[in-house]
Amino acid sequence: MYKKKLYGMRFILPAFILYTVLYIIPTIAGMVISMTDWNVTRPDIQFIGLQNFVDIFTSKGGNYLASIGHTFEFTVVTVILKTLLGLGLALLLNKGLKSRNLFRTIFFLPYALAPLIIGITFVSVLKPNGPLNIILEALGMSGLTHSWLTESATAMGSTMMVEVWRMAGWNMMILLAGLQMIPEEYYEAASIDGAGAWKKFTKITLPFLRPSLMTVTVLNTIHGLRVFDIIYSLTGGGPGGLTEVINTQVFKEFGMGRYGMANALNVVIFLMTVIIAVGLQRALSGKGKNE
Repeated sequence: MYKKKLYGMRFILPAFILYTVLYIIPTIAGMVISMTDWNVTRPDIQFIGLQNFVDIFTSKGGNYLASIGHTFEFTVVTVILKTLLGLGLALLLNKGLKSRNLFRTIFFLPYALAPLIIGITFVSVLKPNGPLNIILEALGMSGLTHSWLTESATAMGSTMMVEVWRMAGWNMMILLAGLQMIPEEYYEAASIDGAGAWKKFTKITLPFLRPSLMTVTVLNTIHGLRVFDIIYSLTGGGPGGLTEVINTQVFKEFGMGRYGMANALNVVIFLMTVIIAVGLQRALSGKGKNE
């Protein structure tokens, strides 16, 4: 028995050591640094306790609270839209369409592209003289043209739409896998009983899709809270900080050499992500009702 346990440990130990070195130790180090005033402009490093966190939640020295609000706004809107669009595509491409495999590939392709490449591409598409405005003008809708990424009214919405476009295919694939696990016999029995399409969807499809929907919701939430690359490549946090999120603030703090504050922001987003993801998972799985 002991030899079997030892044999299993040989496989687990390398992964555990790697995980500890690459994740656990840096996380603990970041938490320690977050309680210092480490700044490259000063030679000494002093322990200041929770002062960096107080500064974050009072927006002292930066637009921190606004960036937290923008992060939540981005997360909530994109999670809803990505999940709904992914579900719609999955239902459409589940069966009955001749070229469904081709369309599945087309819709999934944006996720395979690097976010920075997508950002750079859409900067060209959404600029004042870009293809989107040219098409709108050609259709006689010049009143709808904007400088999409530099106007305060459209900047955040534009970044959200690019993110939804990029991730909808990924959501589609996960939900499509869930749809294909539903036995066809349930739908046949429902048809015999006279159930319509909406009844089948609410009484068969949604209950069976619950695990897949929970997965995409939690993962989309984590991704939204940790967003950086698509925002930075599209707007850099502008105009006027209106698309600033926590991770763009972290990037800027590191760039200014304020390592203590940068790590404090990292700790905030880490704790927010863990608490929200765990709470969301428990709520969606219904565990909280039974405890």
